[in-house]
Amino acid sequence: MGIEPLSSTPFNFSGFQGGYDSVNIHEEKFVLQKKQGFSAVMELDRGDNLFKHQQHHQHKHDHDDEDIKVGDMILQGVINFDPAYDSLQPISQEFQETIELKNIHQIPSSLTIASLELLRNYGSKFKKLTGENISDNFSSDNIESSACSENQRLSTEEIMRVAGARYVHYSAHWNDDFCIPMHPYGLDLGNLSEEENRDVELAQFLLAAAERVGCRQFERASRLLLHCQWNSDVIANAAQRVIFHFAEALRERINKETGRVMEVVMSSYYDTQNQNQNQNKNEETEMIRKMSVNESLKCHQKLPFNQVMQFPGVQAMVENLAFETKIHLIDLQIRSGVQCTALMQAMAERKECCVESFKVTAIGTCAEKKKIEGTGQRLTSFAESLNLPFSYKAIIVTDLAEIKLDDFDVDDDEGVAVYSAYFLRTLVSRPNCLENLMLVIRNIKPSIMIVLEIDSNHNSPSFVNRFIDALFYFSAFMDCLETCLKEDSECRMAVEAVCAAGIRNIVAAEGKERTVRNVKLDVWRRFFARYKMVETGFSESSLYQANLVAKEFTFGKFCSVDKNGKSLLVSWKGAPMHSLSAWKFV
Repeated sequence: MGIEPLSSTPFNFSGFQGGYDSVNIHEEKFVLQKKQGFSAVMELDRGDNLFKHQQHHQHKHDHDDEDIKVGDMILQGVINFDPAYDSLQPISQEFQETIELKNIHQIPSSLTIASLELLRNYGSKFKKLTGENISDNFSSDNIESSACSENQRLSTEEIMRVAGARYVHYSAHWNDDFCIPMHPYGLDLGNLSEEENRDVELAQFLLAAAERVGCRQFERASRLLLHCQWNSDVIANAAQRVIFHFAEALRERINKETGRVMEVVMSSYYDTQNQNQNQNKNEETEMIRKMSVNESLKCHQKLPFNQVMQFPGVQAMVENLAFETKIHLIDLQIRSGVQCTALMQAMAERKECCVESFKVTAIGTCAEKKKIEGTGQRLTSFAESLNLPFSYKAIIVTDLAEIKLDDFDVDDDEGVAVYSAYFLRTLVSRPNCLENLMLVIRNIKPSIMIVLEIDSNHNSPSFVNRFIDALFYFSAFMDCLETCLKEDSECRMAVEAVCAAGIRNIVAAEGKERTVRNVKLDVWRRFFARYKMVETGFSESSLYQANLVAKEFTFGKFCSVDKNGKSLLVSWKGAPMHSLSAWKFV
């Protein structure tokens, strides 16, 4: 059956990023104290010639000033979107990266105004550091009231916030012959522990290295990265592990940009993981796929996010299928099938409108066939224990772009629910495939579609902005791993290996090779609107259940569930991590 597109305007998940920071550029000197008494002086020459080149370029493009104003450049939206419902065409080019300023790669610059504003926003979340005397904000009282009220060390994300705030505060005040032994931007944070000060310092060097990479100043970036790599490790605390992974990713980007052969990394951690990536594969997804069922179940049991989102998601399906006797669940990313068992149990316990049949359809590629079939066998056994009439179908394709409406065997009298857990994000880099899938789902006309996604912008066309967003997201996530999986290092390392693959792809890859392109909830809202999908809310009982589930975890107090419009955002220590939304087709 043919599926007609709805309209003719491509959707762009990437946004506009433009502008140069007008801050003067000076020579910087840092003294890096290394292990075993080794120290090196870095001279990061940011000469006047570069600044003059920027001034000349700005003068040359004065006629563009009306379109590119400083106020418009700060934190522009992450997408280019025509809100009309009836404007859709095949989106083969919707993810092309669009940058407003011409020749952005030809002119090295300091952090763009938008990048500085992005860092400032993250830093201000710590204690409104911007616009005030930064030293005043790091008084003992402020530190205790903001993050250490329970005598706890700063979280990993808070370490990055402090580093970002300091970096922004001093970015406009660099002077010639600026030379400080341990703290490259001055201000010894005396209220922090020695370890926290060291982590903040390392994070500042990492941010400086990312800026140099963004300016294509690779030699200077390499020297900064040497310090980061020398002083961080994958077996250290969470902050240092984050810095290690991002430093390695920056190193890989430099090697790709300069054509160098990938050097042997400082740790054997990457010996088997950091080889050439196949540009047609999503390495992050491949590593998730290779996780054993036991590892997946361990993560499900010990990390709060999945269960916190699963309960309101299942509750929404139960409520929308309340009067259906024939249930058909289409699971786009079934994995171990835990979410299916929850829905099956809820339906089996239903007193009124008894279920006559319960069908599950799972989709996947040939590489997933064995795992998907294994999940089907377990679900069949579980259904038998519930005395629930059950059938299972696996749609296995060579490529997800091959999925057709006829594959699903949907009967007219079935109530259909679609469950998508972290699946659509894997297709953002494949717009044609994503469009085909969405049109198939629209023509199935499900009663409800539940969507779980990572809530972070890892798809900015600006490398530095993408780096900053990813740094803060993975800092919060690894802080969660450190907290919840502290006693299970094997499971933690397996999950962090997946994180490392995602970090490398976000930071080191570009074009078709960059397959990890997470976007925020607002972007999905605008995207779904093109398919005439309407956001529907979760009941108060669903939200109540979600918070109850969070409290059942040992560290559940750090996990919060909040409404965002009609959808839910799940956060870790205040940092948004995941979104849960429910949709209907009109």
